[in-house]
Amino acid sequence: MKPLLKAIFALVLGLTVNAAVPVMKLGTACPDFSLPGVDGRTYTLKTFAQAKLLAIIFTSNHCPTAQAYEERIKRLAADYRPRGVAVVAINPNSAEAVRLDELGYTDLGDTLEEMKIRAEHQQFNFPYLDDGPTEVFSKQLGPVATPHVFIFDQERKLRYQGRIDNNEREDLVKTRDTRAALDALLAGRPPEVAETKVFGCSTKWDDKIEANQRWRAKVAQEPVKLDPATEQTLREIRENKTGKVRLVNVWATWCGPCVAEFDELVETNLRFRHRDFELITIAAEFPDQKEKVLRFLKEHQASTKNYYFADTDKYKMFETLDPDWQGGLPHTLLIAPGGEVLLRQTEELDFLTLRRKI
Repeated sequence: MKPLLKAIFALVLGLTVNAAVPVMKLGTACPDFSLPGVDGRTYTLKTFAQAKLLAIIFTSNHCPTAQAYEERIKRLAADYRPRGVAVVAINPNSAEAVRLDELGYTDLGDTLEEMKIRAEHQQFNFPYLDDGPTEVFSKQLGPVATPHVFIFDQERKLRYQGRIDNNEREDLVKTRDTRAALDALLAGRPPEVAETKVFGCSTKWDDKIEANQRWRAKVAQEPVKLDPATEQTLREIRENKTGKVRLVNVWATWCGPCVAEFDELVETNLRFRHRDFELITIAAEFPDQKEKVLRFLKEHQASTKNYYFADTDKYKMFETLDPDWQGGLPHTLLIAPGGEVLLRQTEELDFLTLRRKI
């Protein structure tokens, strides 16, 4: 098969061809590793020397498919630990290779610090290790996507590689491939199915960092606009008769907390804007200060919907946009389609809470 046709065929199957990172062949010995865990420990192959089987599952924070399997991984760990199986999760992704628009279905990225938050929040009952900064170990096994399972026998030879089961929606699962492989190996038999294809977010190898940098440079060139907002404009913003979740941030160039959080607001927009989401900023400054506001927006590459209040009476803005707002800045509303307020925050935002609400 020609290389181009091979690549197209693989993409149709949900896979990513990366000739430089082949998937480990069955029968290959597990290489040693030394990786940090979310619990502060450093793990090596010897850490699991007493286990009859070692099941390494490559997974990640940001991938919605990986998230769909988290509870199943927890059950695997709980069910097979008493039978002598060590279940270990490893993040193979370079955090710098993950684009912001690939974070549109998650509250957290793939750094070790964010992995710690994820593990605590989801109450992981298995070691969660980070190979993202170097990817040395991951590239020896070659996970195609997250999640991707590699099971090693007592001699630490690879006996199974592939999916956890055949559907990310658990109610549609018909074959539980990882469990079947573990059961067979524990019974002294080779797995009936030793290899499968996998489905999920492609592994973010470090060769994608440059592409991410090009994407960031491209979005930084998007046009930045600033329009006046009348009371009617604010009323329509608040009513939110769109089909989108709307994040509204009222700020000012002279407001220290507003300025401090503004870049993360812009990044929030880049994360979620390809979904049914929009960010609207409203500068609580006088109409004759609009040029100053526009300069700030351009400096911060805010290619969002940006307004300034086209009236000198700021109290009209309070009452029209949010009667419950007492006037402090910054002030943020997360508004559902139809106008329900999902989150109301005066002062600086907790962005983790915000992303989870979105």
